[in-house]
Amino acid sequence: MQTDGYKIRDQSKPHFITLTIVDWIDVFTRKRYKDTIIDSLQYCIEHKGMVVFGFVIMSNHIHMIIQSDQNDLSGLIRDFKKHTAKTIINQIQLEPESRRKWMLDLFKKASTTHNRNKEFQFWKYGNHPEEIYSQKFLWSKLDYIHLNPVRSGLVNKASHYCYSSALNYVDENGILKITLADNPITNVHSDNDFWKSITW
Repeated sequence: MQTDGYKIRDQSKPHFITLTIVDWIDVFTRKRYKDTIIDSLQYCIEHKGMVVFGFVIMSNHIHMIIQSDQNDLSGLIRDFKKHTAKTIINQIQLEPESRRKWMLDLFKKASTTHNRNKEFQFWKYGNHPEEIYSQKFLWSKLDYIHLNPVRSGLVNKASHYCYSSALNYVDENGILKITLADNPITNVHSDNDFWKSITW
């Protein structure tokens, strides 16, 4: 159940979701943790019926537009969060990490506020799902996703940021093979600078 007032009502529909690290910890400044997310998405696409239309991995949160072809989006998100949390915490514990104690202390502290956590809490509860109800809404969310790294000053053009699906929509050559959305309806992008930012 969502704790933020948002709820997935139709498990078969694509949704825009946001997964956020507790305390906004900048876990994904490390390449290996971003790669873990990519590997997990790839596994879910190949084995768990996940359909990914767009995504971006920022330093402490992830935006995605995803769908379950098995009509169980909530279960898919739950399993993805559980697996990635366990894997990344294990990496933090076992691999070189200068911020290990600081991060693990925060994950441990966050776990004390909820009975369902055993030792660590990695992701915040809830994912603020928004059902994709039209093509125009889909593309407005894709614009938002792809422009996140530009707005944050990480890159000048969206397609220069490899940990997002922006490059997929430029030349279908992104870091993760996704399902490309249909071309936007006429003039969806006419009032913003999305295409100026996404292209090379």
